[in-house]
Amino acid sequence: MTIRVVVADDQELVRSGFAMILQAQPDIEVVAEAGDGAEAIEAVRRHAPDVVLLDIRMPHVDGIEAARTVCAESDCKVVMLTTFDQDDYVYEALHAGASGFLLKDVRRDDLVHAVRVVVAGDSLLAPSVARRLVADFTRRAVAVPAAGPSEELGALTARERETLVLLGRGLSNAEIAAALVVSEHTVKTHVSNVLSKLGLRDRIQAVICAYETGLIARGG
Repeated sequence: MTIRVVVADDQELVRSGFAMILQAQPDIEVVAEAGDGAEAIEAVRRHAPDVVLLDIRMPHVDGIEAARTVCAESDCKVVMLTTFDQDDYVYEALHAGASGFLLKDVRRDDLVHAVRVVVAGDSLLAPSVARRLVADFTRRAVAVPAAGPSEELGALTARERETLVLLGRGLSNAEIAAALVVSEHTVKTHVSNVLSKLGLRDRIQAVICAYETGLIARGG
């Protein structure tokens, strides 16, 4: 299977560099490049890629707005690229539906890995971004009164709720399997059910859901 990618960045050298790295891979094809969010949206509509790399700060239509449109209109996975790792950008990008968030100083191999990971249905954050995200979740949970789990979680079985809690704590499938004393295959089934029942795109949105619904509270 060839992974089809669109690369969007308003800096031509950066855009070309990412495209060159990805195009050199035997299983990846860069089908288009874009210089702003509007061009990126049009490129996704025209080429129906598997992944779009979006710079957050672009003229006319920025990367976050482009991500919202792409995620609303297609199943294309979004990986955000930026020189910044401030929390506001992370939250906006993830709520827009992004499956990955990488800093522009990402290593060549990590960029390629990110594309493959999101296509496989997983999500990916740069370590520094992930640390900020978890720390801020904890601060927010402590700062606000604890709330009971949202009614939307009613569709989940008891084991699926347990799985969502462990996802919210950042555990991998292997770690969840060990915690629940089940096989990784069973965990994959639980994770898939959680995402499907709650209408979530990936594990990152499951983490957000676990906190925002009150399933995990006060740093839970």
